[in-house]
Amino acid sequence: MEINPRTRAAGTDVVRTAERKGMRQAVDHLVAQGHRAIAHIDGGAMPAAEERRRGYRAAMGHHGLAEHIQVHPGDYTEESGATVARYLLARPELPTTVIAGNDRCAHGLLGTLLRAGVGVPDDVSVVGYDDSQLARLSFIDLTSVRQDAAEAAEAAVRAAAERLDEGRTADRDIVLDPTLVVRGSTGPPRTRSTPDGDLLR
Repeated sequence: MEINPRTRAAGTDVVRTAERKGMRQAVDHLVAQGHRAIAHIDGGAMPAAEERRRGYRAAMGHHGLAEHIQVHPGDYTEESGATVARYLLARPELPTTVIAGNDRCAHGLLGTLLRAGVGVPDDVSVVGYDDSQLARLSFIDLTSVRQDAAEAAEAAVRAAAERLDEGRTADRDIVLDPTLVVRGSTGPPRTRSTPDGDLLR
């Protein structure tokens, strides 16, 4: 039995989250609020990172935002998020929102932006992934894609029981649906006026 594995070994059941659907939910939420410059911090070789990256790209394309795709290399650590934040701060213009590879990465990103005087979500919205205990802390209040750990554990136990008690030998691929939990780290993008009076997002 493997839960959210890097690879799938023969002779084992897999319990995993529909990562692409989770990223689609995050992008849909941000687009509905008016965002277009949506960046993603990649999880590198970490579990589920490739599927999350593909989900982000597909969702951006679905909304006609392929030209706005920004994938920044990273991993699932706070330092990864902080490193990308410093890179973004050095550029002429920040994206209006960043979807991090996971909540820890989002925490590093958020903290670095705030220390630089960038408002979250006033200047940049931040989205995490996993909906960990970290995301739920009141002073972080992170919008995040929720993976139900209890549901995954129950599915794993059921699959193991099927093999032991019922003699099932065929491998199973059990896919669970994620849920976007919206909190205070996301909001509409700030509008700015050009010299001609036009509004930019």
